[in-house]
Order: sequence, then C-alpha cells, then structure tokens
Amino acid sequence: MKKSSKLKKDGLNVVPFIDIMLVLLCIVLSISTFIAQGKIAVELPQSQSGIREAPKDALNIVIDEQSQIYLNDKLVSQEDFNKEINALDAKTLVVLRSDKEAKFESFVKVIDALKMKKHENFAIATQIRE
Repeated sequence: MKKSSKLKKDGLNVVPFIDIMLVLLCIVLSISTFIAQGKIAVELPQSQSGIREAPKDALNIVIDEQSQIYLNDKLVSQEDFNKEINALDAKTLVVLRSDKEAKFESFVKVIDALKMKKHENFAIATQIRE
C-alpha cells in the first residue's frame, strides 16, 4: 500500500469568518455609542428613573466635563445661550445632559435661565442604573 503524501482536509476553515465577525462587532459597538451619546461625549450620572430616548424636536443642552455649554451640539457663549432660551417656545421640551464631572454651577446657570423664562418643560438625562 502506498501512502498518499497529501492530507485530506475534511473541515471548513472558520477562522476568516470569525475575524470578519469580530471586525463587524467592533464597528457596530463603536457606532452605537455615538448614536446613544450624541456628538458630544459626556459621562452622565446614574439614576433609577430617567428618560430613555429624547423626542426629535427637543432642544438638547449639553454641559461637558469642562463646563462648556452646547445647544444642539454647538458650543455657545453665555450671552448666546440666554438669547436662545429667551427665544424658545414655552412648550418645547428641553433635555439637559450634564457630565458628572462638570461644575454644578454650570448646571444651576442652565436651570436658572429656564426658570427665569418660566420654562418648566425640561428633562434631565441620566444613565439608567440597572
């Protein structure tokens, strides 16, 4: 009997398939953080009650770690912020997202500007503690 020098391969090589799936998983996870967080990355404080998804027509106010204020993902000065709040319709929902490391003073300034306008239709976004 003569032994053949070639080995017969009876299996399917799944290593390239696993590599492709891992790359796709990394892409999906990185994109999902942008969708969930928005354009400005903030680390929200945790709470047991909070909103899951803000409506599309809501005004988004973000306070980042350096206590800078953004309106709909655009950096604004305090004067521009006050002008925008004064021009805001009283029924528009305002969603406030503040980084947990931001100064509390910035948070109070935003709430104070809303209260001075007698605007009470706002929500504070937090991470849902599970």
